[in-house]
Amino acid sequence: METLPGPVVDAGWLRARLADPSLRVVDVRWSLAGPPGAELYAAGHLPGAIFINTETELASPGEGPGRHPVPRPERLARALGERGIGDEHLVVAYDDAGGSIASRLWWLYRHYGHDGACAVLDGGITAWTEAGFALETAVPAYPAATWAPGSTRDDLVGTDAVVALLGGDTLLIDARAGERYRGEAEPVDPRAGHIPGAVHAPHAGNLGPDGRFLPADRLRDRYAGLGADRRPVVAYCGSSLTATHDLLALELAGLPSGRLYEGSWSHWSSDPSRPVAIGARP
Repeated sequence: METLPGPVVDAGWLRARLADPSLRVVDVRWSLAGPPGAELYAAGHLPGAIFINTETELASPGEGPGRHPVPRPERLARALGERGIGDEHLVVAYDDAGGSIASRLWWLYRHYGHDGACAVLDGGITAWTEAGFALETAVPAYPAATWAPGSTRDDLVGTDAVVALLGGDTLLIDARAGERYRGEAEPVDPRAGHIPGAVHAPHAGNLGPDGRFLPADRLRDRYAGLGADRRPVVAYCGSSLTATHDLLALELAGLPSGRLYEGSWSHWSSDPSRPVAIGARP
Protein backbone atom coordinates (compact mmCIF):
# COMPACT_ATOMS: atom_id res chain seq x y z
CA MET A 1 0.00 0.00 0.00
CA GLU A 2 1.31 3.45 -0.89
CA THR A 3 1.64 5.80 2.05
CA LEU A 4 0.14 9.25 2.19
CA PRO A 5 2.65 12.03 1.50
CA GLY A 6 1.51 13.93 4.59
CA PRO A 7 -1.58 15.11 6.46
CA VAL A 8 -2.65 17.21 3.46
CA VAL A 9 -2.75 16.15 -0.21
CA ASP A 10 -3.56 18.11 -3.35
CA ALA A 11 -6.18 17.40 -5.99
CA GLY A 12 -3.66 16.22 -8.59
CA TRP A 13 -2.18 13.66 -6.22
CA LEU A 14 -5.64 12.32 -5.40
CA ARG A 15 -6.85 12.27 -9.01
CA ALA A 16 -3.89 10.11 -10.02
CA ARG A 17 -4.77 7.50 -7.37
CA LEU A 18 -8.56 7.22 -7.50
CA ALA A 19 -8.35 3.70 -8.94
CA ASP A 20 -6.18 2.45 -6.06
CA PRO A 21 -8.26 -0.14 -4.14
CA SER A 22 -6.44 0.71 -0.92
CA LEU A 23 -7.74 4.30 -1.04
CA ARG A 24 -11.06 5.62 0.26
CA VAL A 25 -12.32 9.17 -0.32
CA VAL A 26 -14.70 10.57 2.30
CA ASP A 27 -17.07 13.53 1.93
CA VAL A 28 -17.73 15.17 5.29
CA ARG A 29 -19.39 18.41 4.21
CA TRP A 30 -21.30 20.09 7.03
CA SER A 31 -22.07 23.60 8.25
CA LEU A 32 -24.09 25.24 11.00
CA ALA A 33 -26.26 27.07 8.49
CA GLY A 34 -26.78 24.17 6.08
CA PRO A 35 -27.74 22.87 3.61
CA PRO A 36 -27.26 19.33 4.93
CA GLY A 37 -24.11 17.63 3.74
CA ALA A 38 -26.09 14.64 2.48
CA GLU A 39 -27.94 16.89 0.03
CA LEU A 40 -24.69 18.37 -1.25
CA TYR A 41 -23.25 14.89 -1.62
CA ALA A 42 -26.28 13.71 -3.61
CA ALA A 43 -25.97 16.69 -5.96
CA GLY A 44 -22.36 15.85 -6.79
CA HIS A 45 -19.26 14.46 -5.12
CA LEU A 46 -15.78 13.23 -5.93
CA PRO A 47 -15.71 9.94 -7.84
CA GLY A 48 -16.04 6.99 -5.48
CA ALA A 49 -16.48 9.21 -2.45
CA ILE A 50 -18.34 7.94 0.63
CA PHE A 51 -20.51 10.32 2.67
CA ILE A 52 -20.10 10.35 6.45
CA ASN A 53 -22.35 12.49 8.62
CA THR A 54 -20.18 14.79 10.70
CA GLU A 55 -22.98 15.61 13.13
CA THR A 56 -23.84 12.03 14.08
CA GLU A 57 -20.85 9.89 13.10
CA LEU A 58 -17.81 12.10 13.66
CA ALA A 59 -19.42 13.22 16.91
CA SER A 60 -21.52 11.61 19.65
CA PRO A 61 -24.32 14.06 20.46
CA GLY A 62 -25.54 13.67 24.02
CA GLU A 63 -22.71 11.33 24.99
CA GLY A 64 -20.21 13.94 26.11
CA PRO A 65 -19.65 17.65 26.71
CA GLY A 66 -20.74 20.26 24.20
CA ARG A 67 -22.54 20.04 20.88
CA HIS A 68 -20.08 17.72 19.12
CA PRO A 69 -18.30 15.51 21.62
CA VAL A 70 -15.71 13.14 20.25
CA PRO A 71 -17.37 9.90 19.07
CA ARG A 72 -16.75 6.80 21.11
CA PRO A 73 -14.35 4.47 19.32
CA GLU A 74 -17.05 1.91 18.65
CA ARG A 75 -19.26 4.53 16.97
CA LEU A 76 -16.46 5.65 14.67
CA ALA A 77 -15.44 2.06 13.94
CA ARG A 78 -19.02 1.22 12.98
CA ALA A 79 -19.42 4.29 10.74
CA LEU A 80 -16.19 3.56 8.89
CA GLY A 81 -16.55 -0.21 8.71
CA GLU A 82 -20.12 -0.12 7.40
CA ARG A 83 -18.98 2.18 4.57
CA GLY A 84 -16.17 -0.18 3.58
CA ILE A 85 -13.29 1.57 5.31
CA GLY A 86 -10.98 -0.79 7.14
CA ASP A 87 -7.58 -0.85 8.75
CA GLU A 88 -6.06 -1.64 5.36
CA HIS A 89 -7.26 1.59 3.73
CA LEU A 90 -5.83 5.06 3.42
CA VAL A 91 -8.39 7.85 3.62
CA VAL A 92 -8.59 11.31 2.07
CA ALA A 93 -11.30 13.51 3.57
CA TYR A 94 -12.71 16.63 1.96
CA ASP A 95 -15.27 19.35 2.59
CA ASP A 96 -16.24 22.72 1.13
CA ALA A 97 -14.90 24.76 4.05
CA GLY A 98 -11.15 24.90 3.59
CA GLY A 99 -10.60 21.61 5.40
CA SER A 100 -12.10 22.86 8.66
CA ILE A 101 -14.49 19.89 8.84
CA ALA A 102 -12.29 17.31 7.10
CA SER A 103 -9.62 18.01 9.70
CA ARG A 104 -11.93 16.45 12.30
CA LEU A 105 -11.63 13.05 10.61
CA TRP A 106 -7.84 13.51 10.30
CA TRP A 107 -7.70 14.28 14.03
CA LEU A 108 -9.91 11.30 14.95
CA TYR A 109 -7.65 8.96 13.00
CA ARG A 110 -4.66 10.25 14.91
CA HIS A 111 -6.51 10.26 18.25
CA TYR A 112 -7.47 6.61 17.86
CA GLY A 113 -4.05 5.35 16.88
CA HIS A 114 -4.25 5.47 13.07
CA ASP A 115 -1.72 8.27 12.62
CA GLY A 116 -0.65 8.66 9.01
CA ALA A 117 -3.64 6.85 7.50
CA CYS A 118 -5.86 9.89 6.87
CA ALA A 119 -5.20 13.13 5.01
CA VAL A 120 -7.21 16.24 4.13
CA LEU A 121 -7.74 17.32 0.53
CA ASP A 122 -6.20 20.78 0.29
CA GLY A 123 -8.84 23.21 -0.94
CA GLY A 124 -11.54 20.54 -0.77
CA ILE A 125 -14.14 20.09 -3.46
CA THR A 126 -13.47 23.60 -4.77
CA ALA A 127 -9.86 22.74 -5.57
CA TRP A 128 -11.05 19.57 -7.27
CA THR A 129 -13.50 21.32 -9.60
CA GLU A 130 -11.15 24.25 -10.24
CA ALA A 131 -8.60 21.71 -11.50
CA GLY A 132 -11.18 20.62 -14.07
CA PHE A 133 -11.87 17.26 -12.45
CA ALA A 134 -15.36 15.80 -12.68
CA LEU A 135 -17.93 15.11 -9.99
CA GLU A 136 -20.42 12.26 -10.00
CA THR A 137 -23.70 11.35 -8.32
CA ALA A 138 -23.33 7.57 -8.20
CA VAL A 139 -23.15 6.16 -4.67
CA PRO A 140 -20.40 3.53 -4.33
CA ALA A 141 -21.09 0.21 -2.64
CA TYR A 142 -17.96 -1.08 -0.95
CA PRO A 143 -18.00 -4.33 1.01
CA ALA A 144 -18.06 -3.93 4.77
CA ALA A 145 -14.65 -3.78 6.39
CA THR A 146 -13.17 -3.77 9.88
CA TRP A 147 -11.65 -0.64 11.34
CA ALA A 148 -10.25 -1.23 14.82
CA PRO A 149 -9.23 1.68 17.06
CA GLY A 150 -5.65 1.53 18.25
CA SER A 151 -4.06 3.11 21.30
CA THR A 152 -5.83 6.36 22.14
CA ARG A 153 -3.57 9.39 22.08
CA ASP A 154 -3.54 11.67 25.12
CA ASP A 155 -4.59 14.77 23.18
CA LEU A 156 -8.08 15.51 24.54
CA VAL A 157 -8.89 17.70 27.52
CA GLY A 158 -12.10 18.37 29.42
CA THR A 159 -13.53 21.52 30.97
CA ASP A 160 -12.10 20.87 34.44
CA ALA A 161 -8.65 20.57 32.93
CA VAL A 162 -9.09 23.85 31.06
CA VAL A 163 -10.16 25.58 34.27
CA ALA A 164 -6.99 24.29 35.93
CA LEU A 165 -4.88 25.56 33.01
CA LEU A 166 -6.12 29.15 33.18
CA GLY A 167 -3.34 31.55 34.04
CA GLY A 168 -0.66 28.89 33.62
CA ASP A 169 1.88 28.11 30.93
CA THR A 170 -0.56 26.54 28.46
CA LEU A 171 -1.43 28.49 25.32
CA LEU A 172 -5.20 28.37 24.87
CA ILE A 173 -6.17 29.04 21.24
CA ASP A 174 -9.65 30.02 20.06
CA ALA A 175 -10.23 29.02 16.42
CA ARG A 176 -13.59 30.74 15.92
CA ALA A 177 -14.33 33.77 13.75
CA GLY A 178 -13.47 37.18 15.17
CA GLU A 179 -17.00 38.33 15.93
CA ARG A 180 -17.62 35.24 18.05
CA TYR A 181 -14.29 35.49 19.86
CA ARG A 182 -14.87 39.17 20.65
CA GLY A 183 -18.43 38.49 21.82
CA GLU A 184 -20.08 40.61 19.12
CA ALA A 185 -22.20 37.70 17.88
CA GLU A 186 -23.09 34.23 19.05
CA PRO A 187 -25.35 32.30 16.67
CA VAL A 188 -25.81 29.08 18.62
CA ASP A 189 -24.17 28.87 22.05
CA PRO A 190 -25.58 30.15 25.38
CA ARG A 191 -23.27 33.16 25.86
CA ALA A 192 -21.00 35.30 23.72
CA GLY A 193 -17.28 35.90 24.28
CA HIS A 194 -14.24 33.72 24.86
CA ILE A 195 -12.42 31.90 27.62
CA PRO A 196 -10.32 34.39 29.61
CA GLY A 197 -6.70 34.32 28.50
CA ALA A 198 -7.40 32.60 25.18
CA VAL A 199 -5.62 34.00 22.13
CA HIS A 200 -7.36 34.30 18.81
CA ALA A 201 -6.24 32.18 15.85
CA PRO A 202 -9.26 31.81 13.54
CA HIS A 203 -8.97 28.69 11.43
CA ALA A 204 -9.58 30.72 8.27
CA GLY A 205 -6.22 32.38 8.90
CA ASN A 206 -4.49 29.09 8.09
CA LEU A 207 -5.52 29.48 4.45
CA GLY A 208 -4.39 31.64 1.59
CA PRO A 209 -6.70 33.51 -0.82
CA ASP A 210 -6.99 30.32 -2.88
CA GLY A 211 -8.56 28.44 0.03
CA ARG A 212 -5.53 26.19 0.47
CA PHE A 213 -3.21 25.91 3.46
CA LEU A 214 -0.48 28.49 3.74
CA PRO A 215 3.11 27.27 3.26
CA ALA A 216 4.66 25.61 6.32
CA ASP A 217 6.98 28.55 7.07
CA ARG A 218 4.08 31.00 7.16
CA LEU A 219 2.06 28.71 9.40
CA ARG A 220 5.07 28.38 11.67
CA ASP A 221 5.44 32.16 11.84
CA ARG A 222 1.75 32.51 12.65
CA TYR A 223 1.72 30.08 15.54
CA ALA A 224 5.21 30.77 16.84
CA GLY A 225 4.13 34.40 17.05
CA LEU A 226 1.45 33.28 19.50
CA GLY A 227 3.94 31.22 21.52
CA ALA A 228 3.14 27.74 20.19
CA ASP A 229 6.85 27.01 19.72
CA ARG A 230 7.52 27.34 23.46
CA ARG A 231 4.21 26.62 25.21
CA PRO A 232 1.90 23.59 25.15
CA VAL A 233 -1.24 24.27 23.12
CA VAL A 234 -4.90 23.53 23.76
CA ALA A 235 -7.25 24.53 20.93
CA TYR A 236 -11.00 25.07 21.04
CA CYS A 237 -13.78 26.44 18.84
CA GLY A 238 -17.56 26.36 19.12
CA SER A 239 -17.92 22.61 19.50
CA SER A 240 -14.47 21.05 18.84
CA LEU A 241 -14.85 20.59 15.08
CA THR A 242 -12.94 23.46 13.47
CA ALA A 243 -10.37 23.66 16.28
CA THR A 244 -8.85 20.55 14.70
CA HIS A 245 -7.94 22.77 11.71
CA ASP A 246 -5.59 24.73 13.98
CA LEU A 247 -4.14 21.47 15.28
CA LEU A 248 -3.57 20.33 11.70
CA ALA A 249 -1.89 23.67 10.93
CA LEU A 250 0.48 23.10 13.86
CA GLU A 251 1.36 19.74 12.35
CA LEU A 252 2.02 21.27 8.94
CA ALA A 253 4.13 23.97 10.58
CA GLY A 254 6.34 21.36 12.23
CA LEU A 255 5.47 22.63 15.71
CA PRO A 256 4.67 20.44 18.73
CA SER A 257 1.24 18.82 18.61
CA GLY A 258 -1.56 20.49 20.52
CA ARG A 259 -4.52 19.06 22.39
CA LEU A 260 -8.24 19.53 21.75
CA TYR A 261 -10.70 20.94 24.29
CA GLU A 262 -13.62 18.61 23.67
CA GLY A 263 -16.53 20.65 25.03
CA SER A 264 -15.15 23.88 23.56
CA TRP A 265 -17.22 27.06 23.80
CA SER A 266 -20.54 25.21 23.63
CA HIS A 267 -19.78 23.53 26.96
CA TRP A 268 -17.84 26.36 28.60
CA SER A 269 -20.60 28.90 27.95
CA SER A 270 -23.35 26.59 29.22
CA ASP A 271 -22.44 27.25 32.86
CA PRO A 272 -23.07 30.86 33.96
CA SER A 273 -20.55 30.47 36.78
CA ARG A 274 -17.64 30.15 34.34
CA PRO A 275 -15.88 33.41 33.49
CA VAL A 276 -16.22 34.95 30.05
CA ALA A 277 -14.06 37.59 28.36
CA ILE A 278 -15.37 40.10 25.81
CA GLY A 279 -13.47 42.07 23.20
CA ALA A 280 -10.08 41.61 21.61
CA ARG A 281 -7.38 40.34 23.93
CA PRO A 282 -4.61 42.93 24.44
